[in-house]
Formats: sequence, C-alpha cells, structure tokens
Amino acid sequence: MFEMVIPAFIVGGLICVIGQLLMDLTKPSFTPAHMMVVFVTGGAILGAFGWYTPLVKISGAGAMVPLSGFGYSLSKGAMEAVRQTGLIGAFSGGVQATAVGIAAAVLFGYLVSVTFNPKG
Repeated sequence: MFEMVIPAFIVGGLICVIGQLLMDLTKPSFTPAHMMVVFVTGGAILGAFGWYTPLVKISGAGAMVPLSGFGYSLSKGAMEAVRQTGLIGAFSGGVQATAVGIAAAVLFGYLVSVTFNPKG
C-alpha cells in the first residue's frame, strides 16, 4: 500500500509545481481557464503518444487526479473506442470513459451551490 503513496505524492506534486510555475511566470496573461486547457490538452496529447501511461503505472492517483489525468482518460477512451467501433469511437469513446467523473462533478457542484449561500 505505502509503495504507491510516495510516487503519487512526488508525481502529483511535480504536476502542481508545473502549474504553479506557469501561473507565476506568465502573470497576468495566463488565467486559470488557460491552465485548465493546457493541462487537459497536455494530458490528452501525452496519453495519445503513450507517454502518460508510465506515470499512471508508477504513481496511480498522483497522475490521475490532476486535470492532465482527465485529458489522459479522454484520449485513452477515444483510442479504445476507435479500436472497437471504428472512427465513430473517436467522438464517443472519451465521453464514455469519463462519464462517471463528469456526472459526479455536475452533481456535487449542484449540491454545493444549493447548500451554501455565498456572501458577495
């Protein structure tokens, strides 16, 4: 169990360091929206070339929890669906692979917005 904790901490921390450096070194032009696009796209590209898979095998959640892990899951799902169903899988596979995470984010976002009343 503990053999996965340290690699997960290191890999997840390095991904966060990259994000923090991007935010700090590109102020004010690099916004959180840019960060999201860079990390999801980067994870998808690294996943498509097979370069993200070793990080997932080594660190597990350390590579899957950040936004780059979402991009990796999208690309992996699309590639598996293309192998199974052909070109149409490129459009449906990524969504099928990440549907549970997307549904959970929508559900919990809704519950938090209904539960709490922000003071602005």
